[in-house]
Amino acid sequence: MLVMENICRRVKEDELEHVYHYRLLRSNINLDYSNQLVEVQAYGIEVERQDVKDGRIIKIVRDNVKAISPQRHKVQKLLKLLYDNSVSPVHLIDVLGEYIDEYIIDFDEEIMNIAIN
Repeated sequence: MLVMENICRRVKEDELEHVYHYRLLRSNINLDYSNQLVEVQAYGIEVERQDVKDGRIIKIVRDNVKAISPQRHKVQKLLKLLYDNSVSPVHLIDVLGEYIDEYIIDFDEEIMNIAIN
C-alpha cells in the first residue's frame, strides 16, 4: 500500500488539538474473473486523528478502506469531502458506506477492460 497524497487539518478544542491526516492510498488487489485471479489497481483512504495536549500526542485513532475504486479521481473527491468536513476516523465508514457500495461496480468494469485487452 502506497500513500499517494496526504492532507492535514488541525482543530483546536479547549486544551486538546486534533491533528487529522487524510491519505489517498494505492494498492493492487486480486479479483476473481472466470476462475482466474486478475490484479487490479485500487485506491482507498486512510484517516488518522492524533490528539495532542501540551505538544505531546496522547492518543491516535486510525481507520481505512483499502479498495474503494480503481478510479483515482473518484477517491480523491471522497478524500476532499472528508477533509472539508473534518471527518474523524470513527465516522469514516458511516460517511463513505454508500459511496463504497456505489463504486464497487468500477472494479467489474476494470476487470472487463483488462479481459478485453
